Amino acid sequence: MGRLAGQTVFITGASAGIGASCARHFAEEHCNLVLTARRLERLEELRAELLAQYPEIQVHVVALDVTKRADVFAVVDALPEAFKNVDVLVNNAGLSLGLDHLLDVSEESVNIMFDTNVKGLLNVTQAIVPAMKQRGKGHIINIGSVAGKQAYAGGSIYCATKHAVEAMSQALTQELVNTPLRVTLVAPGLVQTEFSVVRFHGNQDKADSVYKGLDPLTGDDIAEVVVFAASRPPHVQINDILVYPTQQASVFHIHRN
Repeated sequence: MGRLAGQTVFITGASAGIGASCARHFAEEHCNLVLTARRLERLEELRAELLAQYPEIQVHVVALDVTKRADVFAVVDALPEAFKNVDVLVNNAGLSLGLDHLLDVSEESVNIMFDTNVKGLLNVTQAIVPAMKQRGKGHIINIGSVAGKQAYAGGSIYCATKHAVEAMSQALTQELVNTPLRVTLVAPGLVQTEFSVVRFHGNQDKADSVYKGLDPLTGDDIAEVVVFAASRPPHVQINDILVYPTQQASVFHIHRN
């Protein structure tokens, strides 16, 4: 058994992609899981898969839209007793919509991205972390992006939200420095998940073109990094991780075969 065995991990956006991969990798470490996302059916399928493979763990699933602040607090308040003490929070829920230039991006897209990526992360953090602080134990892992470090044309609003996630992570690290709590930002480069399908409103061909000619990261690659950060000894805080596929060197430098 490793350091994480028996700990409770709360994951947002757990129905697919990086979130689902994190659930599988934490389950492998014998963690108990709270899995949240808007698609409850997907979560229930994942729960059945994990319990069949790891019958010794406990898994609680609940439909949750992180943009709805009252719902976030209600879900956290209503956690079953066995799941109330969250040891690791993985703020994974996030999205991008389109590649419109700043002058053309719609108000609706702006609101959805900020409400999900920034305010949603804030909602969940404020609902869970005070109890961590009171117990003197906890780890907050925020899934950022290379877009939070480098802006690019067509990504102004998404990049702004991920810059905000980076700023919030840095500030939270400083605000919790006098506690045993740890904060980690994981910023992936190109990861092939449903991310691009959502960005291009379900256009699979357009989404696939993003990863054409290279071997992109997978959700499992990022989940392994997340679990590694979470499993360090209590005195070790891996604060900021930038993860690229080997054929990427920045937002602007990508080698395609």
